[in-house]
Amino acid sequence: MPTSPERDFPEARGGCQCGAVRFAVAPGPGSAGVCHCRMCQRATGNAFAPLYEVPGARVTITGQPAEWASSNISVRGFCATCGTPLYLRTGDTFEFMAGCLSPDFPFAPQDQGGMESRMGWLDALSALPAHTTRPELLAVVVSHQSKED
Repeated sequence: MPTSPERDFPEARGGCQCGAVRFAVAPGPGSAGVCHCRMCQRATGNAFAPLYEVPGARVTITGQPAEWASSNISVRGFCATCGTPLYLRTGDTFEFMAGCLSPDFPFAPQDQGGMESRMGWLDALSALPAHTTRPELLAVVVSHQSKED
């Protein structure tokens, strides 16, 4: 993904669904962007990857993420237990999936990359009806996810 404009961010925390892999990123400069490239689409199983990019020197990971070399320059980290995609690592730079960050982290994308593969149907999202999760569904679902940081 092309590097987004940098700005200062507070400490970031996050991890996978089951809690086996957690990470912390010390406060400092970083960038937030969205990548629409086909590789990110397939790696996330989604239309795009929202990514928080930081230098590896500020990253602390607990647990043992599995990694897969998705290209000759990058590896993708994920939880081997629950399968949560966690990051893209290129050299000493981590790009964490925004959905793995704690919900209070101020992620706000500053740019988009990989536009050649952007899904056309994304343009229509803002015009679609929106709703919250049905209360009757929330009443019966028992989450097996770990607690948020």
